[in-house]
Amino acid sequence: MTDLADPHSSRETEEPLAQAIGERYLTYALSTIMHRALPDARDGMKPVHRRILYGMRQMRLASNGGFRKSAGVVGEVMGKYHPHGDGAIYDAMVRLAQDFNVRYPLVDGQGNFGNIDGDNPAAMRYTESRMTSAGEALLEGLDENAVDFRPNYDGREEEPVVLPSAFPNLLANGSSGIAVGMATNIPPHNIAELCDACLHLIKTPEARDDTLLNYIPGPDFPTGGVIVEPPENIAEAYRTGRGSFRVRAVWHQEDLGRGTYQIIVTEIPYQVPKSRLIEKVADLLAQKKLPLLADIRDESAEDIRIVLEPRAKTVDPELLMETLFKATDFESRFSLNMNVLIDGLTPKVSTLKEVLRAFLDHRREVLQRRSQHRLEKIDHRLEVLVGLITAFLNLDRVIDIIRYDDDPKAALIAEDWTKDHARATSEADYVPPQDFTEQLSELQADAILNMRLRSLRRLEEMELKAEQARLTEEREELLSLLADEGAQWAKISEQLKETKKQFGRDHPMGARRTRFAEAVDTPDISLEALTPKEPITVVCSQMGWIRALSGHVDLTRELKFKDGDGPRFMFHAETTDRILLFGSNGRMYTLPGSSLPGGRGMGEPVRLSIDLPNEAGIVDLFTHQPGRKLLVASDAGDGFVLPEDEALAQTKAGKQVLNLKDPAKARVCKPVSGDHIAVVGENRKVLVFPLDELPEMTRGKGVRLQRYKDGGLSDATSFTLADGLSWRDPAGRTRTETALEEWIGKRASAGRMAPRGFPRDNTFT
Repeated sequence: MTDLADPHSSRETEEPLAQAIGERYLTYALSTIMHRALPDARDGMKPVHRRILYGMRQMRLASNGGFRKSAGVVGEVMGKYHPHGDGAIYDAMVRLAQDFNVRYPLVDGQGNFGNIDGDNPAAMRYTESRMTSAGEALLEGLDENAVDFRPNYDGREEEPVVLPSAFPNLLANGSSGIAVGMATNIPPHNIAELCDACLHLIKTPEARDDTLLNYIPGPDFPTGGVIVEPPENIAEAYRTGRGSFRVRAVWHQEDLGRGTYQIIVTEIPYQVPKSRLIEKVADLLAQKKLPLLADIRDESAEDIRIVLEPRAKTVDPELLMETLFKATDFESRFSLNMNVLIDGLTPKVSTLKEVLRAFLDHRREVLQRRSQHRLEKIDHRLEVLVGLITAFLNLDRVIDIIRYDDDPKAALIAEDWTKDHARATSEADYVPPQDFTEQLSELQADAILNMRLRSLRRLEEMELKAEQARLTEEREELLSLLADEGAQWAKISEQLKETKKQFGRDHPMGARRTRFAEAVDTPDISLEALTPKEPITVVCSQMGWIRALSGHVDLTRELKFKDGDGPRFMFHAETTDRILLFGSNGRMYTLPGSSLPGGRGMGEPVRLSIDLPNEAGIVDLFTHQPGRKLLVASDAGDGFVLPEDEALAQTKAGKQVLNLKDPAKARVCKPVSGDHIAVVGENRKVLVFPLDELPEMTRGKGVRLQRYKDGGLSDATSFTLADGLSWRDPAGRTRTETALEEWIGKRASAGRMAPRGFPRDNTFT
C-alpha cells in the first residue's frame, strides 16, 4: 500500500487567500500590459508585431524578394518566438497588411487579406506575404548591435527587445489595445509630418506641444475622411494624451439633369465597416427614420462609391447629409488615449511631445550603438590591415617562416618585425610606423597565413594601404561623432530627412489623405421636424398589438383582431406626434408616431419597439401634449403630479417615473385638470381633496393619496369642484354629483362609501 503524499511537504506554502490572489492577478496584469496590449513608444509595436517582422526577416522575405505562404510565416513565428496560437499571430499579421487599417502597411499581402466591408481574410494556407519597404525600415541596423536581444521563450533563439525603427511607427500606424485596468487607442499619422515635427524638436528641444501642431495638424487616416473637430480640442488632446476626433465621410453632389441629383460618398470614417454602415442606413430607412432619403446603393469596386438618393429634388443636400451625420456612422468619433510604454517598462498616458521625444532618444541610442559597432569593426579590420602590410614589407622573411618553420603561426607572432623591417628597407622606402607592427597578434598571424598567393602582387599592397587610409579617416569621423552630441543630432536629422524623402510625397502612400474642415453649426434636427405631418389613428389591442391606420377613422368602427384579442386603446394622432405608453412597472415609454407599424395587418407587439418586460402591463397609451401635467399613482395608494415633458424617454428602455416596491404596480396615469383630486379604493370608499395637497415631481414614490385597511387604490381622477364629479353609471349614462361635502377630506384619510349609482368596477370612467 502506497502512502499518500505529505500535505505539509516543502513544495506547499500557506498564505492568506487575498494576498495570493492579489499577487497572482498583479503578475497577470503586468504581463498583459507589457507583453500583449500596450505598444512600446520607441518602435510603436507590441511583441507579436515585432516578432512577426523579425521572423520574416530571418526568413529573408524582403520587399524585393519572393512571397511565402502565410502559414509558413505564422509557423516560424509561433515555433520560435510567439507561442500563443496561430490565430492570434495571423490576425496580427493580417492587420499589418491591410491598407485600410494601417497607414503604412508593414506586410505585403498576396491573396484575400480582408476588405473594408469587414469581410474576413482567407485562411493562412491560401495567402502569401513578405515585408514592405516600411517594414524593412523598422529593422534597419539589427545586424549592427543597434538594440538589445533577449532569449526567446525556450532559450533556443534570440529576439530583439525593440526594433531600431527608422520612423516613429507608433504615431505613423497608430495602435489600439485593452489591458487590465488600462487601454490605448492611437490614430495613424503622416510620416512626412512626423519627420518635420521631429526635426523641429531636435532644433528646439523645449518646443511646446502646441508648436508641434504646426507640423502635425492631426491624424491622417488610411481611409481619408474629413476631421471636423475644432482646433482647440485637437490641441488639448495632444497636450494631455486624451481626447477624440470627429471624422466625417467625404461626399459630393452628382447632377443627373432636370433638376435631380444624387449624393456620392467616396470616403468613409476610419474603422467603419462599409457593409455595416449601409445596413444601418437601410434599417433606418425601413423604420422611416430618414425621411429625406429615398434609397442607398453600394456601387463600390476598388474605390468606395456609395450612392444616396434624396426623397425629392427639392431636398437640400447639406441638410440631408447633416441628418445622416447625426443618425449614422457617416460621422464617427475616434477616441485618443496615448497610453504607451515610454521606456519599454512603464505605462504612461503621454503627450505628443513625450512620444516624439521617446522616439528621438531611442534613435540617438541606436545611432551610438551602430557607430560603436562600426568602430569596433574598423578597429578589427585595421589591425588585420597592419598585419598584412607588415607582411608585404617583410615578404621574404614571411615566406621563409611559412616554408621552413614547424609552427609558422607561433614564429610569426614571436618575430621582431621592427628589426627585420629595418634590414629590409632603405631610407627611400621608409614606411610610417603606423603601417606596420613590431610584433604580430594572433589575429594578424591568422590573416597572413590565410592570405592567398595571388594577393602577393604589388597592386594588392597598394589597395591595402588605400583601404587603411579610408578606414582611418572613417574611424576619426566616428570618434568625433560619438564625442559630440550636436553631431549626433545632426546625423539623426539627416536620417529623418532621408526617411521623409523615402516615404513622403513621392511615395505612393505619402500624400495626406485626411482633410480638415469646420463643422457647420446647424440646429438640432428632430425627427418630427423632418417627418411629413399626416393624420393617423392609433390602435392598441388588449394583448398589446399596436398599429397606425392612415387618416382619422371613425373611433366606433369595428376592426379585426387576433383570436382571443380585442380593442383597448384607439385615438387620433399625427405622424409627427410622440405616443406615450405608461407601464405597470412605473416606466414611461416614447413611440414616434411615424415609426408605428402600418394598419394593413394586425400590427406588431408593442414590446418589439420598447423594452417593456413580459410581466408588466400597459396602464395607459396616449398622445404627448407639451406642457400638460399627469396624475400618476400606484395601487398601493401613492402618487404625485408629473410634468409630461419630463416623462419623454430617449431610449427603448423607457424612463422610470413612479418608483414602486413589490408587489405594488402602477395603476393610474391621467391628465390633470381642475382643482381637486378624487380617489376611490377597492373598498369602494371615495375621498376628495384639493389638488394643491399633491406635490409635483419628476420621479419618485409620491405621497399617500388614501388610507386603506384592506385592498388598495382602484382609480383616481382630477376635476373642478364647482362643476362636480362625474362618472358613468351601470346603464352607461353620465352622472354628475355636485354635493360632495360628505366625501371631501384631507389627503391620506380613509374617505366614505361611494355615492349611490357609482360603478361596480370602482372607476370614474
